Amino acid sequence: MQISFENPDKVNGLLTITVEENDFKDDVEKTLKDYRKRANVPGFRPGQVPMGMIKRQFGTQVKVDVINKLLGENLDKYITDNKINMLGQPLPHEGQAPVDLEKAAPYTFQFDIAVAPEFEAKLSGRDKVAYYDIKVDDDLIDKQVDMFASRAGSYAKADVYDPEQRDVLKGDLRELDANGNTLEGGITLSDESLMPVYFDDEAEKEKFANAKPGDIITFNPTAAYKGKDTSIAALLKCDRDKVGEHKGDFTFQVTEVSRFVKHEVNAELWEGIYGKDSGIKDEKGFREAIAKGLAEQLKGDSDFKFLQDVRAHVLKKIGKVQYPDELLKRILLANNSKNLKTEEDKKKFIDNNYAGSLETLTWDLAKNQLAEAQKIKVDTPDIKEAAAEMARMQFAQYGMTSIPDEYVAKYAEELLKKPETVQQMADRALDTKLTAALKDVVKLDHKEISLDDFNKMLEEGNK
Repeated sequence: MQISFENPDKVNGLLTITVEENDFKDDVEKTLKDYRKRANVPGFRPGQVPMGMIKRQFGTQVKVDVINKLLGENLDKYITDNKINMLGQPLPHEGQAPVDLEKAAPYTFQFDIAVAPEFEAKLSGRDKVAYYDIKVDDDLIDKQVDMFASRAGSYAKADVYDPEQRDVLKGDLRELDANGNTLEGGITLSDESLMPVYFDDEAEKEKFANAKPGDIITFNPTAAYKGKDTSIAALLKCDRDKVGEHKGDFTFQVTEVSRFVKHEVNAELWEGIYGKDSGIKDEKGFREAIAKGLAEQLKGDSDFKFLQDVRAHVLKKIGKVQYPDELLKRILLANNSKNLKTEEDKKKFIDNNYAGSLETLTWDLAKNQLAEAQKIKVDTPDIKEAAAEMARMQFAQYGMTSIPDEYVAKYAEELLKKPETVQQMADRALDTKLTAALKDVVKLDHKEISLDDFNKMLEEGNK
């Protein structure tokens, strides 16, 4: 077997592999003998089928399989041994003539290789990057206290319906006939829930003003929701195509007014969030715990923005990079071939995605250089910790901040059962370690900012 590699412009590579008869002959013969041992052909005892028949039936396919395996192994080995920094996967050379494996060897195969461009990504104390310190003020703590109190809240009975409180009315719903009597065979629902505040028609909303248990209110669902079949069907518990059969009035007899009440800010609330062993003794301690948690959470947001700014700074320093554009476009199309049916689809996909993919690719290559310069490596414990942190964040979204470590570990283990999640966590772990390292490398330009202004800045940056 002969392998050669041409790379005249440093980014477009052509790898040529010439396969001789001796490279695959023995493996083909061995595989065909195994086929013969297992072949079950009428008229022949097991293992006694003539080899000529086995070769006629399976010879070509076995030869193809063996050569494909041989090509894959040697192609990968050559790229690794020669430290070729390949982008994407090798593609058959566009000028490659079809190889007829029915003919005798040698066979020549050519592959186009996209080679990563050479550039240098370096950072030092001479590089100045903004770092946004998000303020944890009383207003922010108040909002978090309110959120915790709302999540732990519950519904309680009220005397009179108040739409401002988003009250829920419970009662019995009955369909009426043209004379205002209960319609025989009409819709009758018990213990139905109703929120007039979400009606689309103001006049229908007003009918429920100051409603209290025992009141019987006549209203029209079709008018209330202005003919929106989905909303009407949900209220009447009927199919959407049946809504047109129930355009008349209904009565709603109120049996209960239910009002959502936030949890009182007391020991029960903070113990439910932080646990009984948290050491919190009063509301001041509760707010301090919230402030500490917010500071840690917002540090993550600040770090995220910092790495975004590092990326922009590094890409600007690197400038324009030469890529094997036509080959990379072929690779991009090959990776998304299932969704691209026509030439117009392909053109539109490249127009919309190629420039962005190059920027991401340049940053990935630069990021690897920066990580190598800081001697950063990501191993299994880092990936597990990234998954655990993701689990904690997801629990925290539901106000669950004191989840035992064993539950976090179990959830993280479930996350890592998906191969794509493992790669995501590896990328996340690299970003975390690189961010921490680069904060000690570059000169930080600290800027204090409110959370609202910080979020507005991120929104503007994403437009």
